[in-house]
Amino acid sequence: MEKNEVFTSESIDGSRDVWSSKSSDSSSADHLVVMVNGILGNATDWKFASEQFVKELPDKVFVHCSERNVSTLTLDGVDIMGERLAEEVLEVIRRKPNMRRISFIAHSVGGLVARYAIGRLYRPPEKEPVQDLINKGKVDSIGTICGLEATNFITVATPHLGSRGNKQVPFLFGVTAFEKVASYVIHWIFRRTGRHLFLTDDDEGKPPLLRRMVEDYDECYFMSALRTFKRRVLYSNVHHDHIVGWRTSSIRRDNELPKWEDILNEKYPHVVYEERCKACDAEQCDITEESGSDKIEEELVTGLSCVSWEKVDVSFHSSRQRFAAHSVIQVKDQISHIEGADVIQHMIDHFLT
Repeated sequence: MEKNEVFTSESIDGSRDVWSSKSSDSSSADHLVVMVNGILGNATDWKFASEQFVKELPDKVFVHCSERNVSTLTLDGVDIMGERLAEEVLEVIRRKPNMRRISFIAHSVGGLVARYAIGRLYRPPEKEPVQDLINKGKVDSIGTICGLEATNFITVATPHLGSRGNKQVPFLFGVTAFEKVASYVIHWIFRRTGRHLFLTDDDEGKPPLLRRMVEDYDECYFMSALRTFKRRVLYSNVHHDHIVGWRTSSIRRDNELPKWEDILNEKYPHVVYEERCKACDAEQCDITEESGSDKIEEELVTGLSCVSWEKVDVSFHSSRQRFAAHSVIQVKDQISHIEGADVIQHMIDHFLT
């Protein structure tokens, strides 16, 4: 069998485009996959995954590894980064007018940035009767992401519930005093992004940004955009991720965390639990306004549960690099983090094209 090779183009600004070296494949690829790095990261963090995607789906995908929010630019705040990413995606689409579908794969805080960006890129459905749209061959009656069919929205070790309290940041050991101090000083280290993660931002009296992002807020269609995707997937480390806890990355309450055990799965040895969660009904998704950090977290869980999620729990407990689980799950480095390759393969095998 002929081996699929890839072409990689690195721009002056640091972005990476990856596509099939076979012209017939690259010309038919009409699915834009946007990969987004995490805090203090860069476009090369997705080098291994982007190349694997193109090797296995050569005639389907064109991968763009974002560069607009790299290094210390990731400290500017989720909203500012989201605006940058949205503009970057628009530029790629203008460059590649043959794209018909779009998917996002984002690591760590990049998942929050991607959620913000799609809220800006969302286009509501055309205001015509559904039957008229069908007669005209228009099936995007639930909206699009800048005119493209929204397909996969995948986050990897992303703190969807923020990082404040309740053992959301494991390296604070769940000590309440440590967590409280961290919420006051985190902005000294992670600046505006830290405020967003610890839910201490108060822009002109508005609720914290992550709270606003579980609704359509002002001109940002955060939840409508999420709902537009055919699949929403959460990859989470069950332990040894000292940056992002299991609950916040899997959008679960404490009593919803599953009991998992080692399963002999030769193809995906580090995937220990999979769950398909249906969207809650409208009454269950009704968010009430109350004060308190626990209440805010409950509002985040409730709001995000208004859409269905596929949850994939991962464990590197027997890995030599288990204490680097936050990077291994992404295969940030192809040599030292290669044990996470089965997680990337799982993404590819379940990816809707």
